[in-house]
Amino acid sequence: MANRYSDTLFQLIHSLEKAEKRHFKLYIKRSSGKEDLKVVQLFDALDKMEEYDERVLFRKIPSLTKPQLANLKTHLYGEVLSSLRLLRTSDNIDLQLSEHLDHARLLYNKGLKLQALRILEKAKEQARAHQKFNTLVQLLSLEKKIEILHITRSSTEKTQELADEATAISKHIDRVTCLSNLALLLYRWYVIHGHARNVEDEKDIRAYFKANLPKDLEQVAGFYEQLYLYQSYCWYAFIRQDFLMYYRYAQKWVDLFETDPLLKSVETGHYIKGVHALLNAHFDLRNFEKFDETLAAFEEFAQTDVANRYDNFRTHISIYINSARVNGHLMKGTFAEGVKLVQEIEEKLSEYALYVDQHRILVFNYKIASLYFGNRQYEKAIDYLQEIINGPIDLRIDLHSYARLMHLLCHYELGNYDILDSLAKAVHRFMVRMKNLTVVEEIMFRFLRKNYRGPQEIREGLKEFLAQIKGLEKNRFETRAFAYLDIVSWVESKVHNKTLNEVIGAKYRKSKRR
Repeated sequence: MANRYSDTLFQLIHSLEKAEKRHFKLYIKRSSGKEDLKVVQLFDALDKMEEYDERVLFRKIPSLTKPQLANLKTHLYGEVLSSLRLLRTSDNIDLQLSEHLDHARLLYNKGLKLQALRILEKAKEQARAHQKFNTLVQLLSLEKKIEILHITRSSTEKTQELADEATAISKHIDRVTCLSNLALLLYRWYVIHGHARNVEDEKDIRAYFKANLPKDLEQVAGFYEQLYLYQSYCWYAFIRQDFLMYYRYAQKWVDLFETDPLLKSVETGHYIKGVHALLNAHFDLRNFEKFDETLAAFEEFAQTDVANRYDNFRTHISIYINSARVNGHLMKGTFAEGVKLVQEIEEKLSEYALYVDQHRILVFNYKIASLYFGNRQYEKAIDYLQEIINGPIDLRIDLHSYARLMHLLCHYELGNYDILDSLAKAVHRFMVRMKNLTVVEEIMFRFLRKNYRGPQEIREGLKEFLAQIKGLEKNRFETRAFAYLDIVSWVESKVHNKTLNEVIGAKYRKSKRR
């Protein structure tokens, strides 16, 4: 897949929709002369290629020489972006504000200062309405420059208001920067490590969080400050496995958009991510009814024009909805139905290969393996787990650890007892090295390493195993073992001679009767 999308121009052209390609052809013919004929030929050739291959490119365009190619590609890349900007300005507030600022600068440079100020005033109103304070700073900066250097007949009150607004926005942006940095770095910690593994991790995260929170939290107001504050609390709670706090702040995150629906079209990506976080919170807390309600609302949103405006939105909505659907089957025990989704998920991942990051592939491999494990298709589960085990371990050490654990359980279920001991030792060494070993896993390893002589001994061993881990379900540092791998339900299925879907399904039905 990496070779297929190795060239940036090739990536850009293959990301274009039909309307965008048609607009580019009209744009390039209207704005360029005959000398740009090769640009169009290069565009068409790259558009028709399934994989980037320069040898094929030179065969398709015989008049093209190697020295020309690099310059032509650079020129075409810029023209495609210019065409996209022209086409998409009307439906993107950031592009609209940027255009207003560019026009004001052009007018000012022509000496038409009052015209420039009128455009800036209009743009400022638009920026305030959409809470685009970073752009507002640039607009105010140009306005102050004009007022300082020229006599514009503005009132003294007007200039004082201008100065006061610039000071207030500067403080606002400082808080937004501080909070967005905190959210970003907490997310980075999670991507590398996963959840807090022990008391030391908990202390580090708590100290880091408190040290980087703005001191003037009582001043936090406005959409972006609250958005990044709620995101920071979400990641802080999620890393610490405080799922109740995670739920509360995920709900606050989504509610921000519900109180001002206009912002769904302004910051669609943040809204999509917020709903994804809320779905995960319901999954972690087993809020079955709320989970179904939120997923239904998200699926309805996926059909709106806002959700389908850009490939980026469509891609992530598809990924998050499919992830939630899999989670729904995992927590309800409907593994057979979940397995039926696998082909559709893989087709979507292939369709969106240009946009899907490696972390998302890693998560889906684990979730799909979990479905097959629950459906007693252990060989299929092993296939997906091997994708994780044999891959790089620079992301999500916790998932790498639990993939190895599930792989171990698959071989136990398959009756491969001759390799179980050596495999258990290898997994144990890996988890110790990665500092990812909890009490639950230690108990599991002890169980798997014992050489039981008959079914009765195994049954007694399983009962002992279950009694030991049952008491750890409320321990926050042990919840990963239950969230990533429902080990309690697995042991219960063995003790009571039931399938995993029967055990989890019974728990789901019991919760519905409450």
